[in-house]
Amino acid sequence: MSIELPPVIAQYFAADKTSDPKAISQCFTQDAVVVDEGNSYAGLDAIRQWMANASTQYSYTVEPFALSEEGERTVITSHLVGNFPGSPVDLRYFFVLRGDKIAELEIVP
Repeated sequence: MSIELPPVIAQYFAADKTSDPKAISQCFTQDAVVVDEGNSYAGLDAIRQWMANASTQYSYTVEPFALSEEGERTVITSHLVGNFPGSPVDLRYFFVLRGDKIAELEIVP
C-alpha cells in the first residue's frame, strides 16, 4: 500500500534510506527534538549524532505504511527490518511540523 506523506516527512524517510546524518538533519528545525529508544536529542548537532550512531550500529530498511493525525501530530507507522534486536518491528513515528520542517519526532514501538 502506498501512502502520500507530507513533503518534509517524505524527505526524512528518503534521507534515512541514504544513512546520511546531514541529509536527515536538514529536515529539522534548529531547535528540534528527537526522542528514540527513551533518549532525547535536542538541536541539529545532537540529531546528526543520533543518526550517525544509528546508521553505523545497524543496517535496516524502513517502509511507511500508515498515516494518521493525533492533534497536532502526524503519525506514520512503518515496518523496519534489519540487524537490530527485535527485528522486524512496526514503529510509530510521531511528527510535529513547524512550517516545512520537523520540530519534534518521537519514535515508539
